[in-house]
Amino acid sequence: MGVAERKARHKTELRQEILEAARELFVNEGYRHVSMRRIAEKIEYSPTTIYLYFRDKEDLMFQVCEDTFRQLSEQFEELHASKAGAESVDPVEYLRKGLEIYVNFGLNHPNHYKVAFLTEPERGQESAKYCEADTMAMRAFGYLRQAVEECVVTGQFRDGVDTDLASEALWAAVHGVTALLVQYPEFPWSARDRLVAEVINRMITGFRK
Repeated sequence: MGVAERKARHKTELRQEILEAARELFVNEGYRHVSMRRIAEKIEYSPTTIYLYFRDKEDLMFQVCEDTFRQLSEQFEELHASKAGAESVDPVEYLRKGLEIYVNFGLNHPNHYKVAFLTEPERGQESAKYCEADTMAMRAFGYLRQAVEECVVTGQFRDGVDTDLASEALWAAVHGVTALLVQYPEFPWSARDRLVAEVINRMITGFRK
């Protein structure tokens, strides 16, 4: 490996280290209480180093969320690839698996989920960026919408179902159960898998013919 390759790899690794440190601090200490200096102290670098990678704390928060949605999208992409290699796929089952991936991602990566979905950043210029079409967040949502659209166009869902509205409703449902399980893991829930399956099944059934 040459000098240029080593430098590039170091930059990539350091950027990821900054993201992970910021994510942990945002969860444990609260977004508003964490400064760029505090993040720099955690990774034992100067604040100047962090500013080489991120414009300010708001930009860093946005990139932490984008990193989370990138990882989630990669799992959706794996599901999509398995679908492409199959002879036939039930659109409803494909949708169900996608919703399960979403929930399991949140439960397996609670800090990622807390920062991306349960932390309110300061309202500023970056706020509108979260819903722009080219963000990883919207890319992740796009997989859900595509799965719902296939259920609609193949006649698996009843006539008149609005693809966008159904996608948003399904996301709201799985977000709700994921957030509750992440925030209150000690609550005496029913068996986790059964609870998640019940939420998903009930929602999908509501759109079936």
